[in-house]
Amino acid sequence: MAILILDDDPDVALAARLLLQRRFGPVRLLHQPEALLPALDAGDVELLLLDMNFLPGRTDGAQGLELLQRALSHSPELPLIVMTAYAEVNLAVAALKAGAFDFVTKPWDNAKLCATVAAALARRAPQGGVGQPSALLGEAPAMRELRALIQSVAPTEANVLVLGEMGSGKELVAREIHAWSKRSGETFLAVDLGALSETTLESELFGHKRGSFTDARQERPGRFQAAAGGTLFLDEVANLPLAGQAKLLTVLERREVTPLGADRALPVDVRIVSATNLDEAALFDPLRFRPDLLYRLNTIVLRVPPLRERREDIPLLARHYLAAYAHQYGKPQRDCSAAAWQALQANDWPGNVRALRHACERAVILGQGTQLEVADFGLSAATIQAPAAAAAAAAAAAATSSAGPSLSLHEREREALDQALRQAEGNISQAARLLGLSRAALYRRMEKHGL
Repeated sequence: MAILILDDDPDVALAARLLLQRRFGPVRLLHQPEALLPALDAGDVELLLLDMNFLPGRTDGAQGLELLQRALSHSPELPLIVMTAYAEVNLAVAALKAGAFDFVTKPWDNAKLCATVAAALARRAPQGGVGQPSALLGEAPAMRELRALIQSVAPTEANVLVLGEMGSGKELVAREIHAWSKRSGETFLAVDLGALSETTLESELFGHKRGSFTDARQERPGRFQAAAGGTLFLDEVANLPLAGQAKLLTVLERREVTPLGADRALPVDVRIVSATNLDEAALFDPLRFRPDLLYRLNTIVLRVPPLRERREDIPLLARHYLAAYAHQYGKPQRDCSAAAWQALQANDWPGNVRALRHACERAVILGQGTQLEVADFGLSAATIQAPAAAAAAAAAAAATSSAGPSLSLHEREREALDQALRQAEGNISQAARLLGLSRAALYRRMEKHGL
């Protein structure tokens, strides 16, 4: 299975592929619209990223919308993300109403693009793919209670506040609320408030009129308008500065937004689901979070348990991810050794389900034996207090590695590229600056090394 990107700009398509294939596996590129349906006929596409304009000078997105409809008619269950320029949010909203899962604006934020792709894969129909909503799998009492609460709360219009640590699955909970709600046929739109600066907050959330500030060349609706009739998920809401919290509170109280540069307010009809990983004690600190805003958001509070509090679910989750990644990468399905199972359940998983998923992906890719061992998951004896035999095996493996031959020039170059990309968190421009290369030169070297 592969992610398919259709974009007539080879540089944009290549940048997206280099970013996504490092996390999600094979990515294929198309540059001509007529090649889309034959590619879908192959039956191995798990997600489509679709540009909306292919004709020079055109920004109306008519060809993109037509392609979107043809793709979804051909493959109704295919998750589809549209890619638009910053000023084309009206077009993105039309795509959402036509059946797209979500949209990203170009130039994109790498973390946002990866999060959108992960969420799209999570909603794919169950086919053994890696993206199933596994954070909601589990038979621990806390998870059973959470699922029951979601089904009870979802059909109402009550605002919901989801609390939980990083990686515990808060966005999946929000999406489940939307899926079980009366608004399920409308748009679900997620916005990471922690990623918005104070200068862009109002424009992103409430929209702006043309000429309202220096770069406002076109009118743009905000996220509240884009999610009209559906659900707006305000992620990391506690990261908003107090001034931003006051503006959000005004919108929630009046149920209307005033775009920047506008002389009148516009009514909004959205259901609000918000989330934060902030400790509850800090959430009730008025110096961190406005009590009146909290009162508006927390009509219903759902708490997502950390993985360390439901250790009995770790084998179920691990088996799910191991099978899914084995399928994705064409690897044989292997069981874990007794020591590995013990290590997995002994680990506290500070990154929760997300960290477990990454560990399983690592094990599938790097594991060489007939069974997966502790070292394959990147776990150390010091952090998980694994059995002495497993720790000794990991140490022996490390010693063998350090005693190996010196790296070749080719290997050193690949290692330098990989280190720079990791340090830059996948940002090509930043990685190029770290290496003293142009973007084009970095792209050529990444292609050479398969990065």
